Amino acid sequence: MKRRVRVEIDLSALVRNYGRICGHVAPLDVLCVLKANAYALGVGEYARALFAAGCRNFGVAEPYEAIELCGILEGRDASVQILSSVLPDEIGPMVALGVRLPVTDLEEARLLGAAAVRAGKCAKVHLKIDSGMGRLGILAKDAAATALAVSKIPGIEIEGVFSHCPVAYDPHDPFTKKQIALFKNVVAAIRAAGVNPPKIHMAASDAINNFPETAKPPFTMVRSGINLHGSFDPNGLRALELEPVLALKTRIAQVRSLPAGTTLGYGRTWCLAEDSRIATICAGYADGLPLALTNRGTVLIHGKRCKIVGRISMDYATVDVSDVPDAAAGDEVTCLGSEGGESISPDDWAAVKGTHAYDIICSLGSRVERVFVNKPRSF
Repeated sequence: MKRRVRVEIDLSALVRNYGRICGHVAPLDVLCVLKANAYALGVGEYARALFAAGCRNFGVAEPYEAIELCGILEGRDASVQILSSVLPDEIGPMVALGVRLPVTDLEEARLLGAAAVRAGKCAKVHLKIDSGMGRLGILAKDAAATALAVSKIPGIEIEGVFSHCPVAYDPHDPFTKKQIALFKNVVAAIRAAGVNPPKIHMAASDAINNFPETAKPPFTMVRSGINLHGSFDPNGLRALELEPVLALKTRIAQVRSLPAGTTLGYGRTWCLAEDSRIATICAGYADGLPLALTNRGTVLIHGKRCKIVGRISMDYATVDVSDVPDAAAGDEVTCLGSEGGESISPDDWAAVKGTHAYDIICSLGSRVERVFVNKPRSF
């Protein structure tokens, strides 16, 4: 049997997006962010496709993600980097595995160095600078002194310095300009102290699109996550010409002709103004359909837009197929993707929900089958 709901991920589109990002920021390197199981889509297939396309730098959020990705890339010339933080009990296993680790303060660096010495290894680290995110990292005023102190700890090699932007999705917000200038000054001060890490990075997907100076010297690398999927923050520019990677599909469970005055779904939020043909589709909010699409969103059936009517439930949604007379049980429904010249993207859903594409993609349910198409031939 086919699964009722599936997300189709086009790996050739993923690779093309990666290539366009690389071309846009050349000669800088691109670190592909595959945290949270590649935003819930499948880190294994993503990593293999991107490695085959030339990516050698990968980022994750936490140790178990690093362990999985290291296993996928084992024996290959690629680095896996934790971008957020490591807890004291996580340091030893991560050092042993050779993961690139963030340093958020001097005490953490001392623990990293001690673990590396015990393991007979050299721990490659990236100094995480808090230039305005306010979440984690070394304060800008302390960066040069901390970098010099860390550089003297046995067992540590400072491979990089990086930071992150809280409002890079808004190209008109002056804070990011100030933040970039501050971080450049931090890098200059670190170098003046005699520490010269080869990898300098600040830009994630939003900054790549909205602040092109983050893809020029002194920066040597950018980080790309949501752009790999062909999505953008709704508030920003779209400097990159990217294409959607995923399509979410389900099937019709039943089609019925219902009289005017019939109310639909929990809360009876929709009342039919006229006799209508209503299809019940086999996907609900447990599969990733945002509840906010209730009485507002659409799906594609036989290439035509059909309005979602009635509150979306956990397992089903109802749609008006009055304009699709041949719709029948078992027919395919495109919730995200393109069909018949029409298209619905994660960005479209995000606009309705008042969120961003990260939230939409990461919300695809665990029972949704991941189907990868157009896989690369080699890995």
